[in-house]
Amino acid sequence: MKTLLSFALVAALAAACVAPQSRKKAAGKDGKTASADGAEAAPLPPGAEVTEASLRGSGFEADLAIKAVHFDYDSAQLSEETLAALKENAAILKSRKGQEFLVAGHCDDRGTVAYNLALGQKRAREVRDYYIRLGVDGRRVATISYGKELPECSEPTEECWAKNRRAVTGVRAKARTAVK
Repeated sequence: MKTLLSFALVAALAAACVAPQSRKKAAGKDGKTASADGAEAAPLPPGAEVTEASLRGSGFEADLAIKAVHFDYDSAQLSEETLAALKENAAILKSRKGQEFLVAGHCDDRGTVAYNLALGQKRAREVRDYYIRLGVDGRRVATISYGKELPECSEPTEECWAKNRRAVTGVRAKARTAVK
């Protein structure tokens, strides 16, 4: 019985690890898929499964035109103020066809490392999902969580903690792939 359960667990984990690879191509509004050479395709409809942009390489930098957004304590919910800022950000992202974006989720220093990494990822995903609902091509937006590891402020005050509970959208030139 233990062997059967162990086998089932290993099979489930293997399937979970393989599933994202099978979504490398996603159908757009017109039913076409993105080409392997990275050619620009129409944004996907809201709610569609989208493979994130690659985090390979580096070069994501802050852009003063793209606003960081902040969250309440222990929350990944987007406030009305946050939604307004993200609408402005989305207009900028949609206008920059030759760029990729990284939404980085951050937390204050309360809580465990594991908890804050998970919460930071939820925050980053909420922002990315909202960008997609606003028409940004999700294949150009990646997410990452830094949890409490990259604080903006290090004082043990509510004002400081509020600054650290944020999502920041970084920018880099879109990677070009070689045509064979």
